[in-house]
Amino acid sequence: MQMPEALVIEDDGHTLNALSTLVELEGFRVRTARNLADARAVLEHCRPQVILSDLMLPDGRGIELLEELQGDDTAEFILITGNATVATAVEALRLGAHDYLTKPVNESRLTALLANVNRTRDLKEEISVLRHELRSMGRFGKMVGTSKPMQELYNLLAKVSPTDATVFLVGESGTGKELAADTVHQLSKRRKASFVAVNCGAVSPTLIESELFGHERGAFTGADKQRRGLFEHANGGTLFLDEVTEMPLDLQVKLLRVLETGKVMRVGGNQPLEVDVRIIAATNRDPFDAVERGQLREDLLYRLRVFPVDLPPLRARLEDVELLANHFLAAQVGETGTEKHFSAEAIDALRRYSWPGNVRELRNAVLRAFIVAEETLDLETLPPEIVGGAPRGRRNAMQLRPGMSIAEAERILIEATLEAHAGDKRSAAEVLGVSLKTLYNRLADYAAD
Repeated sequence: MQMPEALVIEDDGHTLNALSTLVELEGFRVRTARNLADARAVLEHCRPQVILSDLMLPDGRGIELLEELQGDDTAEFILITGNATVATAVEALRLGAHDYLTKPVNESRLTALLANVNRTRDLKEEISVLRHELRSMGRFGKMVGTSKPMQELYNLLAKVSPTDATVFLVGESGTGKELAADTVHQLSKRRKASFVAVNCGAVSPTLIESELFGHERGAFTGADKQRRGLFEHANGGTLFLDEVTEMPLDLQVKLLRVLETGKVMRVGGNQPLEVDVRIIAATNRDPFDAVERGQLREDLLYRLRVFPVDLPPLRARLEDVELLANHFLAAQVGETGTEKHFSAEAIDALRRYSWPGNVRELRNAVLRAFIVAEETLDLETLPPEIVGGAPRGRRNAMQLRPGMSIAEAERILIEATLEAHAGDKRSAAEVLGVSLKTLYNRLADYAAD
């Protein structure tokens, strides 16, 4: 069997020798280069399985080589960078890098990365099959959609899934953040281990610490036995922290410590436990606004936001509505064995609606129509707000008219959305796709008129 090759690019001779020795010990035949020009010369004659490159080189940045290799999946690229340039490392991940190391290089982490190179390449081949075969059917993992926003989302998830980078998902309620997180897990090397999800806003503040970290017997009233937390349940796999901005601030400090040390302490315990968990976090709010409002620690945000991904609202990909509606209908037909279908008028109504509740609202609408319909899901089976083409509560709102200024139209939309959400500004801001601060500023302007 042919020995795999590695290219190590580092201008410091001592560091180059040390890295080369470590890579050789992992079973690679090593080629070396001290600058980009030498590296390009090596790559003209061979395609190594892995490339380790320092970020700062005498004739440029190592990331330039990664950009030049775009579209060439032969080599796994590992960037070596200083702590002050983690943003550049994140950029490298977006460009398709396997991972990054910070100086001084941790030997055990480098060894683990090299051991995972072949497994990662197998995963990339699987993802490539998904991207070419399933996309033609409008599927990627558990997600559905063929629109351009979804294709761009699939590209990002395909790049980050084989790595261990922390993913930070931002999207309105109902856009499928948990599905995206589960897809990342299923396309990762951790897919045979557990995917554990928790909604940080749905757990009582008094119980969430025990939920995440576990507790020892007698730690508090009612703790009659030892209990493992979600970090332990997800060991070796993935932990999805949904609505992370709703987590109590004192617990955010403890979460940050776990992320930095890789160790958890059960409530009432005194022995730290090592855990190997990939974190995927999500929020339906603007995370930077949450920091400004004092709801999210800034240091935790930047620790979680290694690879940020925005999920598009359904109104930004209305061309996917028919595909999604038929997907949800097929699921009901499969469960009940009852054949039903949409009328053309119903599909047109679904396409015209703006879907403030996103994919979740569409799924619920299809379920309602399926239950009501005899054989055909027509206009009469759909919720009345969908047939009217606007969310409930907007019918009495002032109508848009030709020649109206954009500012007037924006005001009507904001006021109608507030009416539809019974004055709940936070909910209205989510539906409008703006920050709560922006909404307050607009309302202040209107009050001053």
